[in-house]
Amino acid sequence: MHSLLQLAAATAIQTSLTEWLPADPSQTLLRTEYASFVRAGGGGALDRDGGAEHLTASCFVFTPDLRQVLLCFHRKGQFWVQLGGHIESADLSVAAAALREAREEGGIAELRSLGDAPIDVHRHALSSRFGHCTTHWDVGFAAIAPAEAIPVTSSESEEVAWWPTDALPDNVPSGFGDRLAVVLRELEHRRND
Repeated sequence: MHSLLQLAAATAIQTSLTEWLPADPSQTLLRTEYASFVRAGGGGALDRDGGAEHLTASCFVFTPDLRQVLLCFHRKGQFWVQLGGHIESADLSVAAAALREAREEGGIAELRSLGDAPIDVHRHALSSRFGHCTTHWDVGFAAIAPAEAIPVTSSESEEVAWWPTDALPDNVPSGFGDRLAVVLRELEHRRND
């Protein structure tokens, strides 16, 4: 049985996904699939022990000018990627999970969330290095770090570092540069609304 917090978080993210009007048409289609996945799975859609496919929460952390993004070198994946991970039973929402993960993995406590609305959705299959997880239905959020923030590597990452948004490292997941471009367009779209 899923906790009341998980059920509340599932209801909240389903509402957020339904109300979100992404700037990118491909995100609109995927957003609809996500809302259906959460509706069908309830709290189990957020529980990493509830099945091989589940939601995860990630956070794109930027400098105030949006010219740099904080990436971690993922221990299991062996690639550079945004901060994030599984939703814990104590997380009040998927957005809260994303911010918690960003603070834990990046070592910067003073992050300022850019809201509780998703900034992107990205579903991806996982290799056997990820254990029983076969597919992550990742929900991305965004945050800003203070200009002088210095990241600190955690036990979950081999390294964390700032990277120019237009000069990412070579070893990022396939399509990551395109995903980041969509995130930046979404942030620009929100700023202009």
